[in-house]
Amino acid sequence: MRFVATADWQLGMTAHYLGDEARPRFAQARIDAIRSIGRVAAERDAAFILVCGDVFESNQLDRAVVARTFDALADVTVPVWLLPGNHDPLDAASIYRSREFVEGCPAHVHVLDTPGLHTVDHGVEIVAAPWFSKAPLTDLVAAALADVEPRDGIVRIVAGHGTVLGIDRDNPAGINEDDLTAAIHSGRADFAVLGDRHSTTRVTDRIWYPGAPEVTSRREDDPGNVLVVDVDGTSVTVDPVPVGTWSYVHHRAELSSAADVDELERWLAELPAKHRTAVWLSLTGALSIGEKARLDTILDAARDLFALVDLWERHSDLVVTPADGEFGDLGLTGFARAAVDELTRLLEQDDAQTARDALGLLYRFSHGGAA
Repeated sequence: MRFVATADWQLGMTAHYLGDEARPRFAQARIDAIRSIGRVAAERDAAFILVCGDVFESNQLDRAVVARTFDALADVTVPVWLLPGNHDPLDAASIYRSREFVEGCPAHVHVLDTPGLHTVDHGVEIVAAPWFSKAPLTDLVAAALADVEPRDGIVRIVAGHGTVLGIDRDNPAGINEDDLTAAIHSGRADFAVLGDRHSTTRVTDRIWYPGAPEVTSRREDDPGNVLVVDVDGTSVTVDPVPVGTWSYVHHRAELSSAADVDELERWLAELPAKHRTAVWLSLTGALSIGEKARLDTILDAARDLFALVDLWERHSDLVVTPADGEFGDLGLTGFARAAVDELTRLLEQDDAQTARDALGLLYRFSHGGAA
């Protein structure tokens, strides 16, 4: 039996750090990922798709998000099973109980809205552990398995959401890996798919996080995948398949010369799919005013191409000081010369960013607006 495992679609997610031009493309990529997952299921002859939690970013979304989700799901040719997670729990305001969802949901899309066993295909069952609030106080996976007994001839897939104790942050709803492994070894389940961790993660050979199909954070190690899972008797095979189109990149660079600035420019130029790439830069080192002005020009040009180029201030320490004669050839006198001298003095203070920016702007203007 083969199926596609995925999680954490977070449809309707608003990336506030992106600009107005990039945000709609980011949102559309998450909808497009549904069709990509459907194509993987069709090409690999999967019986169904299982989505383990956080299908939606929240329970309060514009109705257009739900409509566009169903439009994408209509193109999927296999049954799709949705598990509510911490972002979209089955509480009083649940999106799964909204009029837009109930009336528009395609017939082949099903919500795992009760804990325990759900028959999804001939000889196949899902043990579901849906969330009913954002802060449960017990291990929902253990509770869903509590009354499940071994049964020959049935393939059982656990569908859970949340952190595994000892891997991520601990909380009262943490999933106990030992208990889940014992349930699998005892024949009460064959495989477990978990959501919440956005990087594809193998906990054990039979417990996996698929990760988010599109990246959601710069701290994620391996997002953008789904899992194609084969369960054949005592054998299980897991094949991660890339579907993501966006990239989040954190790049560290030490800049101490014009050559280093040139190298950063080359690195940015070589990145593919710039309109779907967000870059956070951690820059350290020491540059002259002219070199920093050139860096600013490069970053300004990159921002016109990339979804985001941002200097991660908390992880940067770039010292900027005037080189000998850097302003001497401008012929500044009087008030202008005094201003440059004062700004140069301020570079030695704790908060020198304003002075660096002002000197850099002056340098760029004095050299025709660019460096």
